[in-house]
Amino acid sequence: MANERIILGIDPGTTIMGFGLIKVVNKKMEFLQLNELILSKYDDHYTKLRVIFERTIELIETHHPDEIAIEAPFFGKNVQSMLKLGRAQGVAMAAGLSRQIPITEYEPKKIKMAITGNGNASKEQVAKMLQQLLGLKELPKNLDSTDGLAAAVCHFFNTGKVIGTKSYSGWDAFVKKNEERVRK
Repeated sequence: MANERIILGIDPGTTIMGFGLIKVVNKKMEFLQLNELILSKYDDHYTKLRVIFERTIELIETHHPDEIAIEAPFFGKNVQSMLKLGRAQGVAMAAGLSRQIPITEYEPKKIKMAITGNGNASKEQVAKMLQQLLGLKELPKNLDSTDGLAAAVCHFFNTGKVIGTKSYSGWDAFVKKNEERVRK
């Protein structure tokens, strides 16, 4: 029997959330899907968060991923943007955790390094390398979806390695690793 698993990669955002899915069969990647959720049409930030949660749950229920890889927010100068991005990431993580799916966070540089060998690669370079690796016929107009796919591929490349990322298998594991954040 083949050893199979599905990895959902997510690039969280409050304007566009990119996502990609790969299937791993006996240590070989197969492309399943990439797409994006356009959130700029919603004015209210809370509506965007609800839509991110609902779409992530829909992806989980449709594709039954075994693992989720998510891009961690990078540190920027705009605190409000960072806060909104962190909320978007948290909502996507909560959707996965609510279904007991293990989640691993990857820094953007780590994802770029895994895909291209260069932690400072551009979005276009990452997309082109994914196109070669997975045999994609064409690339999407917006590259947020390839960023989500890149998170999934990065996770595939790092499976079984001891890596300095944050990983949670459910709410209990998250709480245990973050006891200082729990109010008593």
